[in-house]
Amino acid sequence: MSVGIVVAFLALALVLIAVGGLLAASDSAINSLSRAEIEDLAEHHPRTEKSIRAIAADPSAHVNAINFVRVIAETTSAVLVTITLSFTIDELWLALIVSALVMTAVSFVLVGSSPRSVGRHHSEGILSFAAPLIRAIRLVMGPFANALVRLGDRVTPGRPRSAAISNEQQLLSMVDQAAEQDLLEDDDRELIHSIFEFNETFAREVMVPRTDMITVDSTATLAEAMEILMQSRHSRLPVVNDDVDNIEGILYLRDVTKALFRHPETFTTTPVTQLMKPAVFVPESQKTDALLKQMQVENNHLAMVVDEYGGIAGLVTLEDLLEELVGEIMDEHDRIDAPIEDLGGGLYRVSARLPVDELGELFGIELDDDEVDSVGGLFAKVHGRLPLMGDEVQVSGLILVAERTEGRGKMLSTIIARADDNLAAAQDAFDEPTEQGNS
Repeated sequence: MSVGIVVAFLALALVLIAVGGLLAASDSAINSLSRAEIEDLAEHHPRTEKSIRAIAADPSAHVNAINFVRVIAETTSAVLVTITLSFTIDELWLALIVSALVMTAVSFVLVGSSPRSVGRHHSEGILSFAAPLIRAIRLVMGPFANALVRLGDRVTPGRPRSAAISNEQQLLSMVDQAAEQDLLEDDDRELIHSIFEFNETFAREVMVPRTDMITVDSTATLAEAMEILMQSRHSRLPVVNDDVDNIEGILYLRDVTKALFRHPETFTTTPVTQLMKPAVFVPESQKTDALLKQMQVENNHLAMVVDEYGGIAGLVTLEDLLEELVGEIMDEHDRIDAPIEDLGGGLYRVSARLPVDELGELFGIELDDDEVDSVGGLFAKVHGRLPLMGDEVQVSGLILVAERTEGRGKMLSTIIARADDNLAAAQDAFDEPTEQGNS
């Protein structure tokens, strides 16, 4: 083989390696951006806008095409280098080994890790530069790549179409890892988990049980109903006929208020049955996501939950469903506890939301935890399970007692905190010399 051919083969191999590296960076860039981000990128690059929008319309098809061409480029460059070395090295086996080692290192560094890292960190620049090439490859080589993908699907039936995320648990695991690496806020992580759990939650799990329901009898007047509405601070009440299982309708505060201003003379004599609206009934086995959609479509904020025997198991409101997703929703009527309340005798009532370091400052100790921020979180971590009223834990010389829980989820609301005897004695011993010196 002449020197000119050797040089030509090596030059072509280098060009193919460079193309493979660019395509690898483009692959990483596309996977690093969402469709919305790619669409936004198109608006800022009018010269390549058409190509970028085409990529945004079908990212996976373009990724398949450029990966197909990248494999061709890598394979061809490896063949060219092997042919060149086989003519320059007398021993064929040695030429094959050298070629394998060289091309493995080159492919890993120049086509694998380095370009992908560049693509992740400079995704917008890489994509805007390579968009015309990516689009051209998709148009020319896309059919071949798609055919091979379909062939692969036939050879491996049941294989996930997307290799990035194959199931729900894998996605949630990625979310947890992102939170651990401080790439995602804990609140965002909990919201994502809540969304997935929401689809598997039943109405009976979020409803207000019948024993906790506040109702108004069908024989009551509007004035009597208004008193119940004001005391309970509810905007809707089920209207019952002697028994909770006999729901006749739903009474709305806004309707009662209108009647008070429009017909005050009959307000104390008008029965609630004249203003009540039809009740909506749902089975306790209904999924919460379907129930939320139903409430949105029907513009309804309250539904009666029926058990398997046809009796009333409880009621569920739109607020209950939203709280299942985002946590407790406080309004201007909800009770908000003071962060710290001195009960005397070394006892303090503290809010479960009180920061851990502030509890430490209250007792003059250094109290910190990298895993939790609030006293309620610290209590749950040490306790190891959902706290119940009266549960007690001891941490860093403090005794914490769960005082009150609220909401359907029985979330810890307030905690009674005091120093244990050893810590209190140590603090007294430390304070006595100071007091004597001051005297």
